[in-house]
Amino acid sequence: MRITDLLSTESIALDFPVENQTQVIDKLISLQVTHGNITDVAAYKKAIYAREAEASTYADCGITVPHAKCNCVTKPSLAVLRPKTPVQYNPNDAEKSSLFFMIAVPNDNDLHVHLLARMMQMLMNKDFVAKLHTAKTPKEFLSVIDAQEEAQFGDESIMKEDTSVSTGYRVLAVTACPTGIAHTYMAAEALDKAGKKLGISCKVETDGAGGTKNVLTNAEIAACDGIVIAADKNVETARFDGKPVIFAQVDDGIHKPEELLQKIESGNVPVFHAQGGKPAEETQSESVGHTIYKHLMNGISHMLPFVIGGGISIALAFLFDDYAIDPKNFGMNTPIAAFFKTVGGAAFNYMLPILSAFIAMSIADRPGLAVGFAGGILAMTGTNFLGLASGDATGISGGFLAALLSGFVAGYLVKFLEKITEKMPKSMDGIRPMLIYPLGGLLCIGIVMCAINPLMGLINSGISAWLNSMGGVSKVLLGAILGGMMSVDMGGPVNKAAYVFGTAALASGS
Repeated sequence: MRITDLLSTESIALDFPVENQTQVIDKLISLQVTHGNITDVAAYKKAIYAREAEASTYADCGITVPHAKCNCVTKPSLAVLRPKTPVQYNPNDAEKSSLFFMIAVPNDNDLHVHLLARMMQMLMNKDFVAKLHTAKTPKEFLSVIDAQEEAQFGDESIMKEDTSVSTGYRVLAVTACPTGIAHTYMAAEALDKAGKKLGISCKVETDGAGGTKNVLTNAEIAACDGIVIAADKNVETARFDGKPVIFAQVDDGIHKPEELLQKIESGNVPVFHAQGGKPAEETQSESVGHTIYKHLMNGISHMLPFVIGGGISIALAFLFDDYAIDPKNFGMNTPIAAFFKTVGGAAFNYMLPILSAFIAMSIADRPGLAVGFAGGILAMTGTNFLGLASGDATGISGGFLAALLSGFVAGYLVKFLEKITEKMPKSMDGIRPMLIYPLGGLLCIGIVMCAINPLMGLINSGISAWLNSMGGVSKVLLGAILGGMMSVDMGGPVNKAAYVFGTAALASGS
């Protein structure tokens, strides 16, 4: 299978007039539909916008790659749009985009990931991109892609893994992005090219949608000068203990690969210690906003399957029930309705602990998981000291905001415990993650949550009461405002604020 197998002349539009992101996405989706592989256009469009909300899909050199994985896609495909004039796709993009590739990805297929990764590598070649800009017909456009793929890869297997036993790599790297489709492989290609240009032997591990490829071996890690981690999601780092490590965003891997490699070779990179967290120099270089965003999105992305699966199951319970039997017990009157309601409720009720747990895990790795989960349960139940003193362990739920706060507090509590115990004897290293972190963390998060739950419960109740008291017109107006905020800066701070507010309202049952 070649890249041109994912394209057709019908799915390529050259010099088409579009002026903004909405028009670009609408046109690209109409081109994707020509493949006949999208069963639900609305669902695919929603998935595209959800991906844009995470971060801009602008790549480099005026190229943007909107993409999404969706159950409504039956097979992988590409669509191409070359606008008549460059378009400012996202307000935060470095420059206007003059070439768009839209990727349609089925959830249960990973062969396409390697094909698309190859496409991302080809787009790093400026001569190739120039030919794409000057192609006069869709047929010529396809032939340019086919010729470049043949010249660059020949008969080489798609994304063939490096099976070399060589341990002579001077620099190792790991690249990863939230969806693992485009930026992961573009950063890998950029780092590989930079290494060849600078004469620095480099091996890059990609943590993409198709799994981890080109995995770094223990021998290679031991022999290298240092490691570059260009990732917008957490990757496994304990194996790099004792080696110089640079932590960077995946965009830096695309746009600043030479700078990253040269910094490793300079010898001025702090040594990473698995129990001590990231080197201080690199942690400080990451903005506070991006750090919070990364941890928050890790929690929300793990929470959403519980919300979606549980919510749909509960909705099915109402669909299969008979309201006339017992209106007060609607959703549980018939056996099939009771089944869906019980199963859906089991998932839906744990969305807050899951949110808290994976925020904490993003901050403190696995030791933070149990502490964050316990904090999320306390936030959900509203447990507080006054209630415990009176014999009532439950209180007013703090809802989404309390669970969110619990995740961050739990994560940094565990980081604090790691810091104060790092000078303990080596013989106690096994006790720290198995006893000290979970026990100390649980006690600390219990104290914190029991102390703040009354306040968080009042805030959550106030928000719920306000939302429930709104009239029909007010609710429509609020929905319109949130919709406008979601679309005004796709992937930006206003978008994120609206997204978090909507999720919080859903969690509170409003």
